[in-house]
Parts: sequence; structure tokens; C-alpha cells
Amino acid sequence: MIDFTLSENDRDILEQIRREGLVTRKYARHYDDHEEELSPIALPEAAEFPSLPQRVMQRPAGDTGLATLQMLMGIARSWGDTVVLRYQGTALGNAALNAAGTPAQKERWGKTMLAMAITEPGCGSDSKAIKTTAKRDGDHWVLDGEKIFVTTGIRAEGVVVWATTDASAGRAGIKSFVVMKGTPGFEITRKEKKLGIRSSDTAALSFTHCRIPRDHLLGGDESIPKQGSGGFRGVMKTFNMTRPGVAAGGIGKARASLDFTAEALEQEGVRIDWERGRASRSAVEAKLIQMEADAEAATLATLRAAWLADVNRDNNLEASISKSKGGEVARSVPQGCIEVLGALATSRQYLLEKWLRDGRISDIYEGTGQIQRLIIARAIFGYTSEELS
Repeated sequence: MIDFTLSENDRDILEQIRREGLVTRKYARHYDDHEEELSPIALPEAAEFPSLPQRVMQRPAGDTGLATLQMLMGIARSWGDTVVLRYQGTALGNAALNAAGTPAQKERWGKTMLAMAITEPGCGSDSKAIKTTAKRDGDHWVLDGEKIFVTTGIRAEGVVVWATTDASAGRAGIKSFVVMKGTPGFEITRKEKKLGIRSSDTAALSFTHCRIPRDHLLGGDESIPKQGSGGFRGVMKTFNMTRPGVAAGGIGKARASLDFTAEALEQEGVRIDWERGRASRSAVEAKLIQMEADAEAATLATLRAAWLADVNRDNNLEASISKSKGGEVARSVPQGCIEVLGALATSRQYLLEKWLRDGRISDIYEGTGQIQRLIIARAIFGYTSEELS
């Protein structure tokens, strides 16, 4: 039976993150207005808070599963702001390394911050349409292509690059490669300007005859099967944890919006009666209760996807369900809160309009909501990607 009851230790961890969130909110408007700046590795107040990674990894037996706790931590952090109290040295590329890397590769780059480069100017959610190429040349691979919207692409020490080794093989020809900053032919072409999450550095990258050693192929498998998707399927499993993580981030923005709205209404003498019968609720009460229910449903979907990972069960379907629902509430709940509060909500004096902009990305990156619904339909009805696309 699934049980999400938290131990006292885990509640303390989440409470610390909430306190950290109140600190990061103080810097939110500055880095939203000054997207050209990189936020520091650690904010000045970081010294007031103990570092959590070691405490999380060394929790007593019987505490909440690690993946489940990480989702709850993601919700709590996003409830604060996208500004980071302190960077811990990992990024999305590290998830790919952990999912598909060899033991030697994990040992070599496990403590290196790695971004992940998938999206291209002509390739968004359809990963199999990647045009960046990787060609063998003796003991090296030569990469050529362009990547955009690479999260932490400025700050990271290296990047996991998705490229095709054989375009005629489709998905089976797509491999991922570790490319370190400073490699000849690897260039950061610009820092992206975005609608939201402006404190998160996002880069465009180019690779021009970029030579990397042969052992930089993630997983080390150079073969291209004639049938199936080969290593591409293994690398795609990375998303089975990153998608719930993105959902958690969206849920955090939704919950922050609900909290702000309830406090703003209470200051005006409007209290939400959660026990009032459906027929007796005001329009505002009905809307807020529905949004709360949607946020709770997204939370439970995300925790279920994480719980399946904790017990070593396949969570491909559940990861997409959580991403779809989390991305939806990240968009609909802040929007609904703005509709309830009116002009107050659009003022830059408050963060609600920012949470709407920040949350909007949750429905887009790591696979759009539309793509997630395709994946869900295929899994439920047994269709292949060729049969339902």
C-alpha cells in the first residue's frame, strides 16, 4: 500500500526548504528584471542554512522513499522561487549520466555539473527529429550542430549532447555524448531571453567539427540495432524522473499562488469556508476549492510516479501523467488566482504575475503537455508512436 506519511526528519527537511524559499523570494524580482546577470553560486543567507544533500542521502531506514522526498522538495523549493539558495553542483545532464552512464563515466563525471542539450531550432518535442550529427573518426567522435534552450548551459561545466550517429536509423541512431566546456568547436552562442524563470540561465550552443574522445559516448554502446530504438529508449528513461520533477516545480508555483490569494482575500475580510456545501459556496469559494483540488490531484500523481521509482517499478505512464497534470496546474492555477484578485494580482509589487510566467514553462519543457497526452494514450490503448502521433 502506498503511504506518503512523512517522518519527523523529512518534515524538518521540507520545513527548512520552505524557510529557504522565503529568502529566495527576496531576490526574485531583481533577477527577473536583470536576466543578463547570473545569480551567485550561493546567496549571502546560505550560510544560515545547513546543506541538505548529505542529510537527505543518509536518512534513517523507514523514511519516505528518496524519489518521493525529492518531489516534495521540488514542490517546496518552487513554492519559494526559481532563484537558488545555493547550487549543489548537478543539473539535468547529471540525470542522464545516472540513467545511462557506465560505472566509469559516473565515477569520472559524477561530481561535474552537466547540462543537457536536446532541443534544436527545427526540433522541439519530437526528439527523433534531431539533426545534430556525431561521426566516428578513429578514436574520436566529431559533433556538428546547434542546440537551443539549454538549461544551466552557461553555468554548467559540461553538457550531455543528443546527436544522431545514423540519420537513416531513426531513433536507434540517436546517442548522447558528454562534451566539456573548453573543447575546440564547442561554443556558447548566446544566453536566451525568456518569458519566465529568468534567474535560470538558459543557453544556445553550437558544435562545429567538435572532436571528443570515443569514451565520451554515454553508456559506451556504439551499435545501432536494425530493429527497435536501441539506446535511445534507455536514454529516454531519464525523463521518467525529470518529468515528475518538472511537475513538482509547476505544482510549487500553483501552491504559492493559492497561498498568496488566500492571504490577500483574508486581508480584505474574505475567508474561504472549506466545509460549506457546494450549493452554498460563493463563486470565489468554488473557484479556489476547485483549483486546490486540481493542485492536490497533480501532487498525488507526481508522488505516485516517484513512489514507483522508489520501489523499482516502471513509471513511464505515471511520469507522463504527472507531467501533464503538473504542467496544467502551473498554468491554470496562477491564471485563476489572477482572475479572482483582479488588478492587485498584476502589480509588480507582488510575485503572482511572475509565478504565472514562471509556471508557464512547466507545460512546455521536458516534453509538452500535448506530447504527454499522446504518450498516455499510447500506453493505455496499446498504440505505437507510428499508429498514434
